[in-house]
Amino acid sequence: MKLKKFIAIMAVTAMVAGMATGCGESKSDAGSDSTGSDTKTESLSGTITAAGSSALKPLADDAADSFLNENPDVSITIDAGGSGEGLKQVSEGTVDIGNSDVAAEDKLDADKAKELVDHQVCVITMAPIVNEDVAKAGVKSLTKDQLISIFTGKTTNWKEVGGPDENIVLVTRPGSSGTRATFQKYALDGNEEASNASMETDDSGVLLTNVKDTKGAIGYVALSYLTGDAGVETVAIDGVEPTLENTYSGEYPVWTFEHMYTKGEPNEVVSAFLDYITGDKYGSQMEKLGYGVSSKMTKTEH
Repeated sequence: MKLKKFIAIMAVTAMVAGMATGCGESKSDAGSDSTGSDTKTESLSGTITAAGSSALKPLADDAADSFLNENPDVSITIDAGGSGEGLKQVSEGTVDIGNSDVAAEDKLDADKAKELVDHQVCVITMAPIVNEDVAKAGVKSLTKDQLISIFTGKTTNWKEVGGPDENIVLVTRPGSSGTRATFQKYALDGNEEASNASMETDDSGVLLTNVKDTKGAIGYVALSYLTGDAGVETVAIDGVEPTLENTYSGEYPVWTFEHMYTKGEPNEVVSAFLDYITGDKYGSQMEKLGYGVSSKMTKTEH
């Protein structure tokens, strides 16, 4: 009887110990998951550098501000300089991200382009813009042929296209500009844009100001620079206004996908930022800033 009682006591003791151990493991695992998740968010730190497209910069800046609110130990620096410059810098390893309006192979040698990883972030629409006096005089829409003639320097007075009797002043972009490449390809049907060295800039903000302040001026910027009262007027192409709705439907032709390139796969901090900017949480902000959501495109190719 004593032996049976001893065995029973040992069995109960083992069962209780097992239950205690099981409970302890469950609690430890839950704590580990929670702590691990929280630690990852709290401990995310490092630096991110980006350069390139001025058309994409407003979105990158806004996303960076939101991202930093959640990750205060991260530092982000974003410069413009043009798509070509951004691709060159990320290829050389001097920045983490190269922002571009065009595919890497359009600006880099094939071998260098292959080293880069493309992170497609949104759709961007480019709009012709004119000084307000030109619009008030009646230039609200141009045919594509008229637009080509103006930007190639063949048409030099607004009266030739139904506008005021004043000279057309081109506000142009350098060859490194991805915005220029997009506009040339889809608005000018590949025709080479005439250059006005005195007003050539790849800073979209500067270009906008130049068009606003110069009588008879015409240029082009992304819709992201036209979300408020910009002091300029957009011009329709063949009667189709440059809007996100017309871009989504495929009616407006001057658009492209925006890219954030990394050299190889990004590190943890850069990857977290790219995931944030392309995620659903931030996606609702894109349209407010004048950018298009890729999934809403009716056509994905021109």
